[in-house]
Amino acid sequence: MKSAIKSGLLALAAAALPAVASAHPAIGEAAGFSHGFAHPISGLDHVLAMVMVGVFAFQLGGRATWLVPTTFVLVMALGGALGVAGINVPFVEIGIALSVVVLGAVVALNVKAPLAAALGVIGVFAIFHGHAHGAEMPENAAGAAYASGFMIATALLHLAGLVLGYLIGRAGERQGVFVTRTAGVIATIAGVGILTGLI
Repeated sequence: MKSAIKSGLLALAAAALPAVASAHPAIGEAAGFSHGFAHPISGLDHVLAMVMVGVFAFQLGGRATWLVPTTFVLVMALGGALGVAGINVPFVEIGIALSVVVLGAVVALNVKAPLAAALGVIGVFAIFHGHAHGAEMPENAAGAAYASGFMIATALLHLAGLVLGYLIGRAGERQGVFVTRTAGVIATIAGVGILTGLI
């Protein structure tokens, strides 16, 4: 059990390693797969939100295990298209920060939301994250590679969250609940810090 808890905490720490608090640092020439792949993992807010999506999906279980992450990636692609088209979405930065706060709280409290409600909330947050990525997507032929890069990186972060949820589950009911709540609380506190500009 102790090894499972340790593994879970290590997975969360590894996911949070990109310690750049700003979600969308200027990447220079945002072109190609590698730049697209780097974009979601270069900001703490993106990383935490994506991992929490995976943990949330695991907590819900059943069809939500694959529907929640898949919905996020697909709706995020729509948000990315809005960003590259120059269509304004208000409060993108605030929406991204709030996604960390809300998803962290949902994980910490082990909220068993109905699937439709979970997909709705996930979809709203996905628009903000996607728009942020799309706003930096190049308008040339490399745009498709850039888009595939940030979508694959996001899916891998979701997978990290699912794995974290699985490892936490293996820790046993008592220890698993503690680790899950701790991970959610850490994400929520970080989200508040990002929202207020302290991080």
